[in-house]
Amino acid sequence: MNTRLAVLALATAALAACEPNPSVTGPAAALQAARDADVSAAVSDPGAVYTLTNQVGGNAVAVFARGADGRLTAAGTVSTGGTGTGASLGSQSAVTLSADGRWLFAVNAGSNDVSVFSVSPGGGLALASRTASGGTLPISLTVHGNVLYVLNAGGTGNISGFAVGTSGALAAIAGATLPLSGSNVGPAQVSFSPDGRRLVVTEKNTNQLDVYAVDASGVASGPTTTASAGGTPFGFSFGHRNELFVSEATGSASSYELDATGGVSLVSGAVLTHQGAPCWAVVTNDGRIGFTGNGAGSVSAFAIAPDGAIGLVDANGGTALIGAGINDIALSHNSRYLYVLQTGGAQAIHAFRVQADGHLTALGPIAGLPNGTRGLAAF
Repeated sequence: MNTRLAVLALATAALAACEPNPSVTGPAAALQAARDADVSAAVSDPGAVYTLTNQVGGNAVAVFARGADGRLTAAGTVSTGGTGTGASLGSQSAVTLSADGRWLFAVNAGSNDVSVFSVSPGGGLALASRTASGGTLPISLTVHGNVLYVLNAGGTGNISGFAVGTSGALAAIAGATLPLSGSNVGPAQVSFSPDGRRLVVTEKNTNQLDVYAVDASGVASGPTTTASAGGTPFGFSFGHRNELFVSEATGSASSYELDATGGVSLVSGAVLTHQGAPCWAVVTNDGRIGFTGNGAGSVSAFAIAPDGAIGLVDANGGTALIGAGINDIALSHNSRYLYVLQTGGAQAIHAFRVQADGHLTALGPIAGLPNGTRGLAAF
């Protein structure tokens, strides 16, 4: 009994670190480091970065134009038509983009619905539709082709599937609302596999990974469950094949291989970050580098081998130090820039250029976000 209580206490502490008190300020970030001299290698097409204000009085998407050098410029906010919670969502992918960048999807956790926006070539948004999420407290979304799935954390929790119409309207897919592995599982993220044939959900409270099969009509079945190698699996990302890179809020990251039948095989188990509360995870397009956003205020870079094995780029796990309150991370569509949402102390998005070896060059923060901001997507 004492051992079980100790494990629960560790998990609770890890989750608390993922959602720090926004009134607590951290140490000064090392954001004024010298700029990398090799600017030419990082030049790319411009894009945009998006986050949710998540306000109780009215949710909105904050839009930031991304220059060719990776730096951000505030470009206003666009109402979702729904409401947020003003506080923690405990998730990754509360806002997400279609693969071609033409559609943006956002949860309204306070009003239990999902907003869809069309994205202009310049990154601007126009609200296309707003649809009930198929449950309560939607916290995460994933899209593959014209199929969208929403992870609802309220009540007993579920995943719910929708067809995305050519105008951005969502239509519920018959038979595509399924339960999680149980009740009170603490889900964190839902995501399609790269081929769109599987959905994966992380469960923080049960330390499990759920895998659902998805048929050609977009109807999911399952789940089958696999025990997480580390405690409190949270955010995750796929490599360019079916390698799965998972952050674990108790202080580690693990990698897995997802096979054609939906089986999950461990490759590297619970590799310590040596940083507090790794809760968010992304992988570069070439599958060579993974990053965890650590709630305590840093980013850890991992080298990913061809077989999916992972190892820290920096022995101490502190590839970038920002300060208290990291709450999400996102890569630009070309993987040349990493963006980090800070919600403890400063309410800001920090920009970094990604070097070939996984190291990060700070490009500076952009502030002005309200307390309660959650979710991050980039193109």
